[in-house]
Amino acid sequence: MKRIEVVAGIICADPFGNPAEPRTPGVRFFATQRGYGDYKDGWEFPGGKMEPGETPQQALVRELKEELAIDVSVGEFICTVDYDYPAFHLTMHCFYCAIAGGKTPELLEHEAARWLNRAELHSVDWLPADIEVVKALEKG
Repeated sequence: MKRIEVVAGIICADPFGNPAEPRTPGVRFFATQRGYGDYKDGWEFPGGKMEPGETPQQALVRELKEELAIDVSVGEFICTVDYDYPAFHLTMHCFYCAIAGGKTPELLEHEAARWLNRAELHSVDWLPADIEVVKALEKG
């Protein structure tokens, strides 16, 4: 089975859009809806494939710049999710992130995005691997 290693950024902000500590009451998380591929329309935390020689943090900075035109500071590691999709095995390394410089994300590859608080995390149709990340976020 094909193996893919990716990173995902769990971008956090307070209700006013300022960078936030992930465990702050009222913190919101940035979710994106895929606009392409086999899993089009599924919701995910943004990120992408790691390139040879990159650390997960370097890959995350690069991917979020490419997908959302933002600079981020990468924070605490959350979890690694291993998930078997029908055509490949996914290993996804997940980190908290904050947008640097106060820029608003631009959707360059996604069709929609939403800021979700903890109570709203189940209001979108997550891709299967991302459900594991949601579970980790619910635990705080």
